[in-house]
Amino acid sequence: MQYFQALKLGQKRVAEAREYLNKLTDGKAMPALALTDNKSKIWEAVGEENLYAFVDESAGFVLTDNSGYILALVDKSGSSKTIVQGVTKQQKENLEKIFESDNIPKFEGKVILPV
Repeated sequence: MQYFQALKLGQKRVAEAREYLNKLTDGKAMPALALTDNKSKIWEAVGEENLYAFVDESAGFVLTDNSGYILALVDKSGSSKTIVQGVTKQQKENLEKIFESDNIPKFEGKVILPV
């Protein structure tokens, strides 16, 4: 896929994921990655599927605040499409219930966050 085609498709998927997450987090979702890093010269948009992941310092990330977790909606490879920072433990538990009722699976792999 050409770069601009992949980027446009990825941006559309990011916008859709962000819109969903904004509804759950009072507009706190930020866009993340529109393209995947596949270590080749072939451009690919982030995947269409949505899985959720909560990231804390135990995942190897150094968070710049002490407010808990980063929530990410990711594709099947772990590329984050949208994120919310500063999620508390109580918010995390509430959001997990919503994701379960909305049939959004939990991502169990390594999450790729924007740098």
